[in-house]
Amino acid sequence: MGEKSKTTLLFSSSVILLFFSLSAAVSSPFQLHSLLLHPLPSAPVLSWQDSDLPFNSLVETSDLDTVNSNTSLGLQLELHHLDALSSEETPERLFDLRLQRDALRAETINSLVSKAVARKHPRAPGRRPGFSSSVISGLAQGSGEYFTRLGVGTPPRYLYMVLDTGSDVIWVQCSPCKKCYSQSDPIFDPTKSRSFSGIPCGSQLCRSLDSSGCNHRRMCLYQVSYGDGSVTYGDFSTETLTFRMNRIGRVALGCGHNNQGLFVGAAGLLGLGRGRLSFPTQTGRRLNRKFSYCLADRSASSKPSSLLFGDTAIPRTAVFTPLLTNPKLDTFYYVQLLGISVGGTRVPKIRPSLFKMDRDGNGGVIIDSGTSVTRLTRPAYIALRNAFRLGASNLKRAPAFSLFDTCYDFSGKTSVKVPTVVLHFRGADVSLPATNYLIPVDSSGTFCFAFAGTMSGLSIIGNIQQQGFLVAYDLAGSRIGFKPNGCA
Repeated sequence: MGEKSKTTLLFSSSVILLFFSLSAAVSSPFQLHSLLLHPLPSAPVLSWQDSDLPFNSLVETSDLDTVNSNTSLGLQLELHHLDALSSEETPERLFDLRLQRDALRAETINSLVSKAVARKHPRAPGRRPGFSSSVISGLAQGSGEYFTRLGVGTPPRYLYMVLDTGSDVIWVQCSPCKKCYSQSDPIFDPTKSRSFSGIPCGSQLCRSLDSSGCNHRRMCLYQVSYGDGSVTYGDFSTETLTFRMNRIGRVALGCGHNNQGLFVGAAGLLGLGRGRLSFPTQTGRRLNRKFSYCLADRSASSKPSSLLFGDTAIPRTAVFTPLLTNPKLDTFYYVQLLGISVGGTRVPKIRPSLFKMDRDGNGGVIIDSGTSVTRLTRPAYIALRNAFRLGASNLKRAPAFSLFDTCYDFSGKTSVKVPTVVLHFRGADVSLPATNYLIPVDSSGTFCFAFAGTMSGLSIIGNIQQQGFLVAYDLAGSRIGFKPNGCA
């Protein structure tokens, strides 16, 4: 065969391969979701659906079921968004406040990780007596985005408690108050609780604090400081917590006599992190270190959000991804994100290396209930944003809004078709509903792509992207699961 014939054959083969490649692309149409357009939600009406226990009720210990170390059961709680404690604000103002909290929280999480990574060795618990060095919590403004109602003490006094997967220490405001912020419930009085008990300075629980001290009676003191200057300080103690009609005794918590900051009406905080003093860790044998939540989209659903502890919290039908461990920081829930698809096709520039955590604890991806907007390391975000813009090029653009640089004008419409978005975790592909990435930002029909870029190497999967999923934390199995339509 001559050189001319070989060249002709090679050219023909290339054309045929290109034809089949184009045919395959055409046979895999660009995938779209229908987005039903809902306005910005108003503050929800706070009506606690708990027929067993009225607000601020006192229940005698004999009427409750005790959860002991040999018991494994499910505890279920109703959750409400923080906006319910700001019922007089307009929807626009509520959204603006949410974005302000979000920016502070993301900044604080990054600060905490950076400081932990900068240490040459992991911090040994109890190494520094006193409070010369404040602990920076993963919790911006001392407040997560969701709260529940639970009983503290014996008999239980029911209080609003913020829930947060980015914090460990449990605490509640206590009288007498040297300085307390305004809360919706009366301040908890430990002298009226039969189960309140101080913790000695030399105990393992006291040594588990990152920042601990002692009073003149050699009883343990705690302090937690937050990134915005908020602080809680007081006696570290054990107390009984009551979840509806189930009682859990000897839970270590801070009884704060000096608290200041923007805590938006809640009485305290229930830490759900991975650290030594978080509620899941402390109740490990009793609740098997398992919990899940489902955060309802308030703009598109009237279903309540919920929180569940125990074996029943982990659904068999969820898709699971392994939990990773940061060698310098044990609070956060790290996972491995491999890539993202838009319109049914992987975004080629979003590689696993963009989300990798190195040996020193830099980078990585965390799942966080208290951050609203998902933040991706900037190269990944730019690639995702550009792919989405290309797929949504037929939609009318709107000016940028706050931290969102990709917005659309949907005024006068009731629904639109938008590109699909899928997060590819190791072992788990999570297809997001359209309402989890295009959200209303005003009352004029402006919707924005609810992702943002960050100059930090750390990426955070926020609660807007988690809405509607049952997110299952199986710490015993070292994995996190996602079940669509989990709020039903």
